[in-house]
Amino acid sequence: MEKLISSRISIKESKVKAVIDLLNEGATVPFIARYRKEATGNLNEVEIIQIKEELEKVENLIKRKEYILAQIREQGKLTPELEKQIQETMELSILEDLYLPYKSKRKTKADVAKALGLEPLAKQIFEQKDDRALQNLSKYFNETLKSTNDVLQGARDIVAEWINEDVVLRSKLRVVFEKESAIFSKPARGKKDHEDAQKFSDYFEYNEQLSSCPSHRFLALMRGMDLGMLKVSVVADEERAVPILKRHCLKGYSDLTEQVKLAMTDAYERLLVPSLENEMLALYKQKADEDAIGVFALNVQQLLLASPLGQKRVLALDPGFRTGCKVVCLSETGELLHKTTIFPHEPQNETEKSIAIIEKCVTDYKIDVFAVGNGTAGRETYAFLKDKLKTELPIYMVNESGASIYSASAIAREEFPKEDITVRGAVSIGRRLMDPLAELVKIDPKSIGVGQYQHDVNQTLLQKKLTFVVESAVNGVGINLNTASKHLLSYVSGLGPALAQNIVEYKEKIGGFTSRDQLKKVPRLGDKAFEQCAGFLRIRNGKHVLDNSSVHPERYSLVEKMAKSVNCPIDKLIGNELALNEIQLSTFINEIEGVGLPTLQDIVAELKKPGLDPRGMAEEMVFEDKVRSINDLDIGVELNGIITNMTNFGVFVDIGVKQDGLVHISQISQKFIKHPSEVVSLGQQVKVRVLELDIPRKRINLTMKF
Repeated sequence: MEKLISSRISIKESKVKAVIDLLNEGATVPFIARYRKEATGNLNEVEIIQIKEELEKVENLIKRKEYILAQIREQGKLTPELEKQIQETMELSILEDLYLPYKSKRKTKADVAKALGLEPLAKQIFEQKDDRALQNLSKYFNETLKSTNDVLQGARDIVAEWINEDVVLRSKLRVVFEKESAIFSKPARGKKDHEDAQKFSDYFEYNEQLSSCPSHRFLALMRGMDLGMLKVSVVADEERAVPILKRHCLKGYSDLTEQVKLAMTDAYERLLVPSLENEMLALYKQKADEDAIGVFALNVQQLLLASPLGQKRVLALDPGFRTGCKVVCLSETGELLHKTTIFPHEPQNETEKSIAIIEKCVTDYKIDVFAVGNGTAGRETYAFLKDKLKTELPIYMVNESGASIYSASAIAREEFPKEDITVRGAVSIGRRLMDPLAELVKIDPKSIGVGQYQHDVNQTLLQKKLTFVVESAVNGVGINLNTASKHLLSYVSGLGPALAQNIVEYKEKIGGFTSRDQLKKVPRLGDKAFEQCAGFLRIRNGKHVLDNSSVHPERYSLVEKMAKSVNCPIDKLIGNELALNEIQLSTFINEIEGVGLPTLQDIVAELKKPGLDPRGMAEEMVFEDKVRSINDLDIGVELNGIITNMTNFGVFVDIGVKQDGLVHISQISQKFIKHPSEVVSLGQQVKVRVLELDIPRKRINLTMKF
């Protein structure tokens, strides 16, 4: 198994085996990547998850083999040769080809012909050895087979099925279909003038090489087909396919060969083409899904790892016109201190009253910053604070995608049972500024508002990928054990919803953790769970100074020895770069205990800057004052913007006019790039220029080339 996985993903077999062994012992991907580098040869999370995914594929293949063998054995048709073939194949497509003749299916033309006793004749025709087989066909006549043509047609139906079920032939044709076919689309019958079909008008007369069809385009085609608006087909290059068929099926130029040729043509058009066409659509759908999921996961990861503002007192506003702007004041830890509503916009226009309320909130609750949701009335509310309020406090525009989903969720109801959804939404906006990761883990990643075609892809694969992304982000940052919610804790390595709940309850019982060792007293949190989670949980001002670092408790004694080697207590060693650089790391290498240079280097790097948040600090976004709606734009205008979404074909940029503009991938950089992520990231502040405007359709095309 290790050898197979190694060959598939080009990672050394010994490393693959080490990862599989650790996974089987109950280790998580973040734990392996961070604390078992010596065992894996310093593999990163991406490589470890690759091994894990390939392992799952191989295990699923083995299960499928066992099922197929049992089914064929039950039919009494499992020969030693067939069993050997099934056991040795490691390709799912070939495995399914081997199973095809034995798979339960509706009664076919070949089944009817076999029931009429034509299988011996079909065998003679297929072998193409004895033309006498075509003599005296009247012996097959009966109430159903009334002519020579009926007999020959029945025999050809059997031959066609054999050709369709030929494993070698299907493998050869599969290569042609996969690499040398085109995808075509046109309006479904009677749908060309349908209102919903107009969304797919670009694909009414469309074709291109299947292998070069971009994932976003393929998924658009599949959506059109699934909605019944498009007819999509895959057509292989017959100049390549037909010669393969002939070489494989035809032997000589006899009358029998002519019958096989007819059966071959029928098999190709009636059986092979539809089967391989469906297979290609499924294969490329899987590839497109993986591509789209990768883009979506990258967006979610960057959103989760957006720079936090940190522990500041925040006045957050969930903007609105007629219903007003919901205002909440939050403490440094995100606790709701106060709530109210102001009506600074039309139709009420209570400007002075709204200013007075805001100023009183700022004074009473010692506000440090403002957070304004970027939805409806967001730009106007930002302008109101900027223009009317006499304050030097920074004003942040916050992406509120998913805030409404959170405010109506069970999690929000549990946190704020007595508050309505508008208050919950405003709190979410404020907390998202303070710590995007801690707040966004409460929302289904599919509702965050980034990515492309996330609702069209395989939802199981999507959920698995997003779970990994969230876990990676949470464990990569490290979590404050005493302030983390149970939802955040549930993503920590080795934990989950049940243990996270137990941790929160135990924390409340003891009044807060003062030591990582106290985790061992949490109900049902055993040694394995402690090993997996401890290094990712932080305790500020705890009993042990290393509890606020990513140094794992299993290495505390090692750090004590390192500190002793330079005559420096641990608490004085932390942050002391001079002393840390004096440590001779090679003297602490211990292969028996699994301590090598990677672990030692990680420890020293952490001791130099313990508990450092890798996300940086949030920056205030300043939009152009004179541009507040799409009507204020002109071709050539230069603007500040922030990237809100990335796709394969470009990035969407918020320029403060409610409607995001698109920077096509060709307009992002002077150099050629395959994906926007090569040069930009989600949440990045950028300078853009307006290229094209379509005000009626609210379309803005931008460029980042200057």
